[in-house]
Amino acid sequence: MARGKLTRDWDETTHRSNVDAFSKTLYQQEESEKAIVQEVAAIAAERGVSRAQVALAWVSHNPVVSAPIVGVTKPHHLQDAIASLEVHLSDDEVARLEAPYAPQPLAGF
Repeated sequence: MARGKLTRDWDETTHRSNVDAFSKTLYQQEESEKAIVQEVAAIAAERGVSRAQVALAWVSHNPVVSAPIVGVTKPHHLQDAIASLEVHLSDDEVARLEAPYAPQPLAGF
């Protein structure tokens, strides 16, 4: 899941989400993806950190990811990326984030 979906409410739109036709091909499992966004929001609220920090902490926790790619277009994106290195998710939090996941078909190509 990309393009900022994890960092805002599911139904919130941006200029990009309104004009980016490619992004509309990326979200195929809407209920699963919406549930993940809601869990990211809940954990962020419980911890008092941003949603981006929770999402990046999960990526950093994942042993198959050696170097996350962070799309920094604003100063606070970099601040969140750095702060996420101090967010250590519990096993329960990781399970909550991963439970709603549904495998995704190849999209966008």
